[in-house]
Amino acid sequence: MVSTLENQSLAMIREVFSSLKAKSLELRSEEVNRRKDRLRALRRWIFQNANQLQEAAYADLAKPPIEFDAIEILYVLSEIKTAIRKLDQWARARPVDAPISMIGTRSFIQYEPRGACLIMSPWNYPFSLCIGPLVSALAAGNTVLLKPSELTPRISSEIKRMSTEIFDPSIVAVVEGGVDIAEELVRLPFDHIFFTGSAGVGKIVMKAAAENLTSVTLELGGKSPAIVTKKAEQDDAAQRIAISKFVNAGQTCVAPDYVLVDKEIAEKFVEKLVRSTQHAFANKDQFPRIVSTRHFERLVELMGEAVNSGARVELNGTTDSTHNFFYPTILTNVPLSLRLMQEEIFGPILPVLTFSDLSEAINIVNNQPKPLGLYLFSRSKRERELVLKNTSSGGVCINDCAIQFLHHDLPFGGVNSSGMGKAHGHSGFLTFSNEKPVLRQRNGFTSVKILYPPYRVNIQKLLRVFMKLFYR
Repeated sequence: MVSTLENQSLAMIREVFSSLKAKSLELRSEEVNRRKDRLRALRRWIFQNANQLQEAAYADLAKPPIEFDAIEILYVLSEIKTAIRKLDQWARARPVDAPISMIGTRSFIQYEPRGACLIMSPWNYPFSLCIGPLVSALAAGNTVLLKPSELTPRISSEIKRMSTEIFDPSIVAVVEGGVDIAEELVRLPFDHIFFTGSAGVGKIVMKAAAENLTSVTLELGGKSPAIVTKKAEQDDAAQRIAISKFVNAGQTCVAPDYVLVDKEIAEKFVEKLVRSTQHAFANKDQFPRIVSTRHFERLVELMGEAVNSGARVELNGTTDSTHNFFYPTILTNVPLSLRLMQEEIFGPILPVLTFSDLSEAINIVNNQPKPLGLYLFSRSKRERELVLKNTSSGGVCINDCAIQFLHHDLPFGGVNSSGMGKAHGHSGFLTFSNEKPVLRQRNGFTSVKILYPPYRVNIQKLLRVFMKLFYR
């Protein structure tokens, strides 16, 4: 038991939780239009406070305003617009046809809110990865406790201000703080926990949730590969890999973590990759910073291990420990045994490996934990089918990287070590809903009654007839 919790007492946290839990019972019978009203209020607040959010993101991570708008604000606004437009359809009970064994019954699936939900968000996209899930949770009719990252205090403060200005505290509340706060929160019996972060912390969250049998959605990460074959459009591939890898200083869960390129085109492709990177990120004043000294020092350590093990530096990124500045770095000749290839980099270091044929690249991917994203650059239908059928990942993007995250009609999430559960759009609504099956039986004679005891021989014969029908 901790004595102090960064200005948050255990009693206050439990009081907030109790309020959310009680209110969640009321919201079960609430009209869908009330949910839309909350989403519209959220949308208005974002428009009215966009400048303050930009300033906060720059203070925390030195994010350029245009990058913050393009990646974080637009994504959230898109989620809100989709939810408002489609919520009536999503929330409507869905009828289900009766099988022959259930003749006479009427069935449907009713979508009910899970209840009181906890959303724990990370620091790399501190606004969108907190408010995006909030949109889905509100659309599904839940109450929500938000725990933003303590590593981005300015954005966290703005999120708390947002909550107090537009939401009843019994519907949406924000708790700020560090690891000790998070540890206390996951011990509470929430109806659902939505966590975005590292696999290591995800295991801790899941273990704590298991004590209360709380369902969880885990959006993690992993080593997402980019495969470039001889049949790729190399200029496009180089530009798209460079942008998606190094935007936000490589601190993106869906960014390509390493590149596998056919050795016959490797030399020229690396040259194109270097040029694309230098062109896109020529203005170092617009390049974001690493979030903390600890994360910066980890990247420096990974880089040193790689160089000492014989890795070749193709683009030597300058560093500045005073401001946690780490410019894009591209490496070749990187041994698979290095930590750089064993753990998610989550920074602006990009290893480029070569392969002799596509099966070799597939084997390298399959010998790693299942990634959140897989990126294939190829104009060949045969190569695309080969990779799709022989690899497993949370999602796949062909001839581009990371943009699948922005498609709100596609389910987003990982598999195994890269996460569990899906988010965005309708998938996000389902994540924060309980799909409750409802069956209404007719009165009087029913098809099920013939199975009531006492059992008769002629019924056994009838069952065998049905078994043969189902076998066909």
